[in-house]
Amino acid sequence: MARSDFKFLHDFRVRYSEIDSQGIVFNAHYLTYFDVAITEYFRHLSFDYTDYVKRTGLDFHLVKSLVNYEKPIPFDAEIQVGCRTEKIGNSSFVFCLEIFGKKSDVRFASGEIIWVHTDQETHKATRIGQDIRELVNNFEA
Repeated sequence: MARSDFKFLHDFRVRYSEIDSQGIVFNAHYLTYFDVAITEYFRHLSFDYTDYVKRTGLDFHLVKSLVNYEKPIPFDAEIQVGCRTEKIGNSSFVFCLEIFGKKSDVRFASGEIIWVHTDQETHKATRIGQDIRELVNNFEA
C-alpha cells in the first residue's frame, strides 16, 4: 500500500534502547510499533478501550501477527506507522500496518495483526458490536 492509503499514521522516533548491535531496530520492536499504532488508532476514534473492557467484560485477543521486514530502520530515524482496519469479521479485526519514513514514501515494513473479540469469563469468541463496527467503518469509509 501507499502512505496515502492510510487515514491514520502515528509518529515515532527510534530510541537507542530499540536498536541492536548493528545499529538498526531490533526485530521484536516492530510489533511494539504496531501495537502502539493500533492503540493510538482507537484513541483517535475516541474509543475508550479500558472503559469498554470494564463495562462489558469483553476484550480482544491477539491471534495472529505478521511482519514483513523490508528495509532496516536506523537509530534516531523518524518514522510513521500507518494503521487501518482491513476487515471486520463476525468476531475479528484484521489490521493492516506499514512503517514509513516520516518525510518520505520509503516503506520499512508491512504487517498484519488479527484480534478476536472475546468474553473474558469464557474466553470464547463473541460478535463485535454494531457500535464498534460503525465507529471504524465511518472512519475508514
